[in-house]
Formats: sequence, structure tokens, C-alpha cells
Amino acid sequence: MSDTFQQLADAILAGTPATPEDALAVLRADDAELMHVVAAAGRLRRAYFGNTVKVNYLVNLKSGLCPENCNYCSQALGSDAPILKYSWLSKEDTLAQASAGLRGGASRVCLVASGRGPSTRDVDKVTDMVESLKSEYPDVEVCACLGLLADGQAEQLKAAGVDAYNHNINTAKSNHANIVQTHTYDDRVDTVQKAKSAGISPCSGLIAGLGESDEQLVEALVALRELDSDSIPVNFLMPFEGTPHENTWELSPARCVKILAAARFVCPDKEVRIAGGREMHLRSLQPIALHVANSLFLGDYLTSEGQDARADLDMIRDNGFVVLGSEQDLAERAAQPEPADPAIRRRGAGTDVLPNA
Repeated sequence: MSDTFQQLADAILAGTPATPEDALAVLRADDAELMHVVAAAGRLRRAYFGNTVKVNYLVNLKSGLCPENCNYCSQALGSDAPILKYSWLSKEDTLAQASAGLRGGASRVCLVASGRGPSTRDVDKVTDMVESLKSEYPDVEVCACLGLLADGQAEQLKAAGVDAYNHNINTAKSNHANIVQTHTYDDRVDTVQKAKSAGISPCSGLIAGLGESDEQLVEALVALRELDSDSIPVNFLMPFEGTPHENTWELSPARCVKILAAARFVCPDKEVRIAGGREMHLRSLQPIALHVANSLFLGDYLTSEGQDARADLDMIRDNGFVVLGSEQDLAERAAQPEPADPAIRRRGAGTDVLPNA
């Protein structure tokens, strides 16, 4: 079976797209074949992205209080999740939050606001933030995520300097009505297409672990390829208490790696981003996942805390990767300190202290 995945990588590198059957074979590979899958997908990752990792940083401009009923979301209508809820951050607070991420190594800042879609006033507010951020950090990429766009709004965001627009399809069209009922799959596709038509880089991905079948996961990945999404965030469901998906645990670490690998085979030259839920679901396989994906979020997410940012940067460096656009800066920030002395054991056998077990 290992030769099959290498042959698939050969074919893709030669210009033959992966088929839905190819992607299903990746998802259904035995866990014993996991490293063979990673090795083959990793060839594609390095062919298109070398040893770089793109680091993204989220700023949650407005948290909670959303009128949409997305069943997976802690901010949605009907959610009782005990999250932070607040209206719009000030421009000053937004710049302070974004600056922290940029100092930490991010090259893209993602400005996110809950809600069905932005009003004209909301777009004005965001464009003012973007212009100020670009003035202070001319090289920063800005991705906006504000919900469903009305006609003309994408053009206004583009004129202000927005580089990318995120609007995830989240799941297959055939599964969409099972996870949200206040808007349609086609509504989401329409917004992605509006952004693309305005010259903004489309960013659209999915959430795994929503009760979808293997076939529906593949359906979503093929749809993202057809949408020509430049960056594909792969989220893993975080089953917040107080949401319809609380206590939904469908994912193992190996399953998550295979989902990322399937995304790489289907969309070999696109940015595949390890997004929300990676710490919870990939766990000790996070470094392995970096050999398939080429992007991640640094630090915290919209309503949940992420891995320590220092640990993220160490993980990137320890696996032989460099942060995209910050190779020298990362080397300076991550210079190895003097090795620590071995910690002397003072618990367990020979002591009165319980063992580390």
C-alpha cells in the first residue's frame, strides 16, 4: 500500500489531479500506513512550499451574539457556551492585538467578526482598521472574515488593503443543512466568489468531525478545489459545552493527519492550514501534521485558547521548518538557550512522594 501513495504523489506532481477515489483511499488507509501517507503527501508539500510554515494570527473583533444557528459554533444563536461576549474592539485595541501576533512571527493577521454579515458601518469600521494596520506594518497580509458579503463590500475591502477573505464552506453541500439552517451552502459559495471577483484571495476550508461521512469529506475537498480556494483552513470540531455538538468526539490524531493529507493530495499547491482544534485532536501528532500542512494559527483562536505561542515556534523549528517571511527573525527569536541541567528525580522509588505516573 505504501507504493500506492508514492505513485499517487508521482502522478500529481506530473500533473494528474487526485480523484475522489484517491482521496477516499487516503482517508481509509490503515493507521499502520500513516507514515507512508505522510511521506507521500510531504513530497507534495515540499515541492510547492519547501520547508516554510506560514504563521497566521486571529483577532476576534466581535465575539458571540451571532444570529446564525451554526450547530458547531460557540458564538451561534442558541449556544450556551460560557465564552467571552463583547461588541466591536476599538481600532486601538485591534492594532495592539494584531501587533502582538506580528511580533510573535505571524505574517498574516485574520480580522474576524461574528454575525451573519457586515453592515455598511461595519465595513467602514474594518477598512479603517486595515488602513491603520497597513500603515504601521506595510508588509502584513490582512485576511478579513466578516460573514456573508453584500454586493460591493468585497470591492471596498479590497480598496482598503484586504488581501484575503475567509468564508469556510465548512462541510459538503450534501451535509450543510444538517449543521446550519439560517443560511445555505450556496450563500457561502456566493461570498467566496464575491471575494475572488473583487481580486481578494479566497480563503475557504472545512470543519471535520461534524458527523460527515468519508464521501462527504471528499466532496468538500473537491468543492474547495473547484472554488480555487488559495488557502484551506482545516478545523477539527471543538465540541463546546452548550452547543448541539457537545460531547461529539469522532476524531483520532491519526484520522486528523489523514484528513490533512487528503487535503494536500486533492489541493497540492494550496496553503493547507492546521486550524482550530489541532491541539485537542492532533495532540502529539501536531509535528507530524506539519510535514503535510504548511500553515497554522499562532496562539489562541476565536473563543478558545490555543497552544503556547512559544511552543508553536519551537515545534516549527524543531521539525526543520522556518516561518515564511521571517526566516532570519525566527532564527534570532528562537536561538537555542544554554541547555538546562538534567532534572534530578525526587519522586517515586526511594522517596515518600508519589511517582510520575
